[in-house]
Amino acid sequence: MSEVIAGLAIPETTAVAEATTLIQQTTSPLIYHHSRRVFLFGLIHAQNLDVRPDPELLYLAAMFHDLGLLTPFSDAEQRFEVDGADHARKFLAGHGFSTAAADTVWLAIALHTTPGIPGRLAPEIATMHLGVLTDAIGFGLDGLDRDQLAEILAVHPRGDFKSEFLQAFVDGLKNRPDTTNGTVNADVLAHFIPGFQRTTMVDRVLGSPWPS
Repeated sequence: MSEVIAGLAIPETTAVAEATTLIQQTTSPLIYHHSRRVFLFGLIHAQNLDVRPDPELLYLAAMFHDLGLLTPFSDAEQRFEVDGADHARKFLAGHGFSTAAADTVWLAIALHTTPGIPGRLAPEIATMHLGVLTDAIGFGLDGLDRDQLAEILAVHPRGDFKSEFLQAFVDGLKNRPDTTNGTVNADVLAHFIPGFQRTTMVDRVLGSPWPS
């Protein structure tokens, strides 16, 4: 029987079940509950926008989107979003998904902190981004049905989300600060790490080897 939360169905597939177990075992309750809420909020946005993302791909994107914060995919110096996207692509390839499906999930994760672009792309990418915005910064919160929201939070509670979420970013990025250049992630390190200096676009242009 499918799991239904606040009238929203969790896809009933092998990949979904295995991804759920993987995220539960390799991350933290904070990331697990956040990821599930992102999926549920993404579905609500899809309904409101009258778009139809593939629910399985949306779920997998949501579950893997912050994996790179706690479990870097590789030793390479790369953005945590790309870590999670790479891990998701490997997971989907191992479960027989098409290249197109894996690419969609990869883009959804890689771009989930990038404003202005996801909304122009596939429904899975756009709605996952909106789900992230709702859970992280309250985008569209006033428009959510109160009873539906209460049921979602009863199953996937926020707890001290704001403080714990920001701390997860600090812990996941403090040893690879250069990967935050030009991203919103630099905001977190600038706020919490004394002496952290962003490398701005102005710094890079003025400090380039060109004479003028």
